[in-house]
Amino acid sequence: MYLLGIDLGSSSVKVALIQADNHNCLAVAHYPKSEMKIYSPRAGWAEQSPEVWWSHFKQALQEVLHKAQVDTSQILGIGISYQMHGLVIVDDQQEILRPAIIWCDSRAVEIGQQAFEKIGEKKCLDHFLNSPGNFTASKLKWVKENESEVFKKIDKMMLPGDYLAMKMSGRAQTTIPGLSEAILWNFKEGKIAVDILNAYGISEQLIPEIVDTFSIQAKLSKSAAQELGLIEGTPISYRAGDQANNAISLGVIYPNTIAATGGTSGVVYGIVDHAKADSNSRLNSFAHVNHTSADPRIGVLLCINGAGSQYAWLKKQIADANLTYGEMEMEARKAPVGSAGLCILPYGNGSERMLQNEYKGASILNLQFNIHGKAHLYRAALEGIAFSFIYGLEVMAQAGVEAEKMYVGNDNLFQSKIFAQTLSSLANADIEVIETNGAIGAAKGAGFGLGYYSSLDEAIGKPSVIKKYIPDIDTNEYRKAYQKWRHYLEQQYKIEG
Repeated sequence: MYLLGIDLGSSSVKVALIQADNHNCLAVAHYPKSEMKIYSPRAGWAEQSPEVWWSHFKQALQEVLHKAQVDTSQILGIGISYQMHGLVIVDDQQEILRPAIIWCDSRAVEIGQQAFEKIGEKKCLDHFLNSPGNFTASKLKWVKENESEVFKKIDKMMLPGDYLAMKMSGRAQTTIPGLSEAILWNFKEGKIAVDILNAYGISEQLIPEIVDTFSIQAKLSKSAAQELGLIEGTPISYRAGDQANNAISLGVIYPNTIAATGGTSGVVYGIVDHAKADSNSRLNSFAHVNHTSADPRIGVLLCINGAGSQYAWLKKQIADANLTYGEMEMEARKAPVGSAGLCILPYGNGSERMLQNEYKGASILNLQFNIHGKAHLYRAALEGIAFSFIYGLEVMAQAGVEAEKMYVGNDNLFQSKIFAQTLSSLANADIEVIETNGAIGAAKGAGFGLGYYSSLDEAIGKPSVIKKYIPDIDTNEYRKAYQKWRHYLEQQYKIEG
């Protein structure tokens, strides 16, 4: 028996097939092989085509089925992980009305701030755990204000994972954690956040049917089954935003545990057992996958938009043609800790919640032509991302979320020893690298949603630790470099220390 997992990211769509009884991954594939394009019609905008997501999913799925050579009638269920906070809108024929406005799009910042003030900051933080900010509901309001003819045609608004599930089943649905990441869930009253909808003049009818995160939510339709090469009636039994799903993949489901990712964006995600909001709105709190009103599980999320996106830009624009990330790492090791004073502030990928929800832009500071070369640039880029994590962890500590140990996947930035060792040493936290990915986590979630596993712990299984970073004994050079970086950050962006 098998379980299928899908991880819809902003860089690619990943698909994994695991064996249900022992969690062995039989095949995994992603598409496209290069990074998926993000369209930016204006500065601060970020869009992708949901139809392209679907096409990439089909390509990755076919590669997995070809590799695994299994009887598809033995696939018990399907789980979906997806890039959070995106907006997908469809008409009453379930046709896409416009490109998806994705997570790193900044166009709705002002709309969210106005609603924050109109509804009341205390009420927003007490009831929704967040400012409306630049999240999905605010993006929908932007469509209402700027594309009125499109808005009139909307039958349902969805998150990216809801769209994939709809394409597979023909049913538009969402979850409470999904609504919470859209800032459309009232934690105090346990219902849809009608205050947000009323402030935006949006009908509750646009919200899809709400289903449980772990449940048989819908089944594969005949037409989708034929298109995908799967079996009609296969259950879709789990969906979650990528950061919450990443936490499941890494075994982070209990309070006082922390998961981190270093992909296009950098994220630290900690679990607490009570509703928690940051009074300065630098952190975001959402319903975790195993949240219930009786037994709260809140994911406190710190996001750094300009993480892997910054390093990918550097690779494309500065590195020699065809240089791999591994080769860039080897070159970066030629530079000392602190990159001989060169500092990079990596905030060039949209508005940053950690920086008062403003789009600050990236900066390269203290560049000296007679000292610095490519090795210093590569190292300063990796250190700048690590320093951003540390700056964010200081914010999380103020909110009562401590990082004594971090669990991460074996991909993206955590393959860089420079990045991981800098983070471990400055955070004074062990970092355990787990052999998993979001698609595998989604497959395991599907197994629990089906009832194949009796508990979430059983679904997760025992994490396979493949690497461990521990803090260096002497952290003096790291700390001097971080303090210099932080000084530049506060000076450049007029942030009070």
